[in-house]
Amino acid sequence: MSYQNITGSLSAQDIQEIKTALQKVQQKLPFLVTLSTEERRKLVKMGDKSLAFVSNSVTAAQSNREILPATFDVEELVRDYQLATALTELLISMQQLTEQVDDTLMAVGSEVMTSSLTVYDYVKTASKKTPGLKTVAEQLGERFKAIGRSKSTKTPVS
Repeated sequence: MSYQNITGSLSAQDIQEIKTALQKVQQKLPFLVTLSTEERRKLVKMGDKSLAFVSNSVTAAQSNREILPATFDVEELVRDYQLATALTELLISMQQLTEQVDDTLMAVGSEVMTSSLTVYDYVKTASKKTPGLKTVAEQLGERFKAIGRSKSTKTPVS
């Protein structure tokens, strides 16, 4: 892995400021929609491979308005294209941030889980000789009970 150990913290104020900044981002995007699975399925999709097609169609529409029906709104096509381009740029930035937050969470989660497993091992060992630790060891051991049961309750395949 490319990191050694994550040392960082977020104060309650930091978290609130980040949430406020995210709310400001949402306020700047009042036109965002939430689509149902069915709505998503029915839509014609524009992916990366379609970008040149869409760009060329916008240029063709702007240059050849006379071949389009009078009801076709070329300006709306241009606005939609510009919005799609801007949202794509924002999405890439947001995905990069999301990936970094996700990777950092996974790494720091691994660190804290590894350390917790070490603590559990020491508590289990010490609980045999140190009064009062048996309950703590049992409490910590609850995390692994379902794992042990699922292995022992499986019936052999004939």
